[in-house]
Amino acid sequence: MFAPKCHRGGSVRGLCSQAPSLPAKKSTLANDAKSNYSTISLNSIVVSRPAPTAASVILLGFAHAALIGLTLGLLGGGGSILTVPVLVYVLGFPAKTAIAMSLPVVGVTSLISAGFHWKLGNVRVQTALLFGVLAMIGSFAGAKLSVFLSGGVQLTLLAVVMLGAAASMLRGNRLKANGDEVDATSLRRRFATLAPVALAVGVLTGLVGIGGGFLVVPALVLLARVPMRQAVGTSLLVIAMNSASGFIGYLGTVQFDWGFLSVFTAIAVAGALVGTALASRVPQAALKRAFAVFLVILAVFVLYKNRNALRQSESSATRQRLSRGHSDVLPALL
Repeated sequence: MFAPKCHRGGSVRGLCSQAPSLPAKKSTLANDAKSNYSTISLNSIVVSRPAPTAASVILLGFAHAALIGLTLGLLGGGGSILTVPVLVYVLGFPAKTAIAMSLPVVGVTSLISAGFHWKLGNVRVQTALLFGVLAMIGSFAGAKLSVFLSGGVQLTLLAVVMLGAAASMLRGNRLKANGDEVDATSLRRRFATLAPVALAVGVLTGLVGIGGGFLVVPALVLLARVPMRQAVGTSLLVIAMNSASGFIGYLGTVQFDWGFLSVFTAIAVAGALVGTALASRVPQAALKRAFAVFLVILAVFVLYKNRNALRQSESSATRQRLSRGHSDVLPALL
């Protein structure tokens, strides 16, 4: 029941006391940067226990960055959806900061992957520009609209998106372009059909920090009649475009650790390159099914962690309405 704890690094050195073994306060990246120990005060007896150091937390985050990139390279998409959960639940970043930080990670890795596809002739630049510009507008708007949502609501939306991505992976690549391929002129005529889809994908990117490739690819195949292989390559360029726009939309609203973000992104890119090289040696169908199951489990975890988010958001909105009502009544009474 009682475990001896020796004080380290406090005002009294070398003190050992019989004190209750209490759980240490959950460590976050910010707290670890300030101290290597979590301290508890019990009746003027200072008890300290080792907490994870900032270096160990950062190294753990970098390992996950490599895993994100590796998954992205192996699957050709989808792995970047893990970025926000890693930043929130592994590294302890606030939800809004994590969502904003995920966008350059997604964007840069997608852009480099798009470069490889472009060399293979699998990127339709005109289609990407048409779809991508509209998605950029939506992404910027989504980033600006995020200020009206709590971080918990955004994570809840992300979990729903994860379930959609998992369903898409379990369904497999059954999409086929119907009819003749659409040339540039015909594509412009389909603008009215593509526009709402592109805007919706962009808004989703801005709100929850994901590329939305599982939505972009079907849109390109079914609406623009782009063959599947080219749709995948073209979608990567679209994702890079709307991720950049969403990130710009978050500038000035959240604070970034630019050094950490740069290294995290670089490691994710390196992992993506390794994954791309290994992709041909790994059974894609089995890997996607396994990853889809993992996404379902992760989505359920995120939903559970944020189960009260919608209720708290409604309560906050009610309090704001009541506050505005009181502020309107008071001048009238005076």
